[in-house]
Amino acid sequence: MVMDKRMPLMVGNWKMNGSLSANATLVADLLQGMAGVTCRTAVCVPSLYLSQMQGLLAGSAIDLGAQDVSAHASGAYTGEVSSDMLRDFAVRYCIVGHSERRQYHGESDAMVATKVQRVLAQGMTPIVCVGETMAEREAGQTEAVVKRQLAAVIHANGHCISEIAVAYEPVWAVGTGLTASPEQAQQVHAILRAQLRAATAHADRVSILYGGSMNAANAANLLAQADVDGGLIGGASLKAPDFLSMLKTASR
Repeated sequence: MVMDKRMPLMVGNWKMNGSLSANATLVADLLQGMAGVTCRTAVCVPSLYLSQMQGLLAGSAIDLGAQDVSAHASGAYTGEVSSDMLRDFAVRYCIVGHSERRQYHGESDAMVATKVQRVLAQGMTPIVCVGETMAEREAGQTEAVVKRQLAAVIHANGHCISEIAVAYEPVWAVGTGLTASPEQAQQVHAILRAQLRAATAHADRVSILYGGSMNAANAANLLAQADVDGGLIGGASLKAPDFLSMLKTASR
């Protein structure tokens, strides 16, 4: 799958939020306000709502995304959702290795790399999350941590690494209200871009998103950075006015 060369990509991560009625209202509000939005847009929803969202988003400018995928193709893995199941619902993007999955579910770099393989095999775009904790940042380990996390994915998927997206989400800024400064974000994004360039001649096709509490107030300054190609947006994506404001900022 060839992605547009670094056209801004804005992805809403609903996390474990939503209901049939709330989803319908939110999507209706978003679709009504999409005039003038030219950036690529997606929402990653809980798997239970993929069927509903497939119908609501059909033919629209908003792509459907999933929040996780199994490392296994099929079998006796109760509660898991495979990549081919996601593809059945016209999923375009899938978040892989979110810090909450790494922290609360013990996902290793190797498991994340395998999940990326599963997503790519179905022609979908994995959004690979990398990021450091506050303790790691204070110890000066930010570069080592994010490069280790991305290296595992590159090693397992080197032949098609240009088909992924990457999201830098400093763990200390996820859901905390804290945000990396534009300069801090750009510094890490530049490190990731250089690592991708060492792995593929097509690194400039890879969107690198910022994923640490981006909101309507700080989006413009973050998106102005040379290597910040969009956002992986949590809470703000659940509020139609805020998300639309960010989409329009990214479309300028």
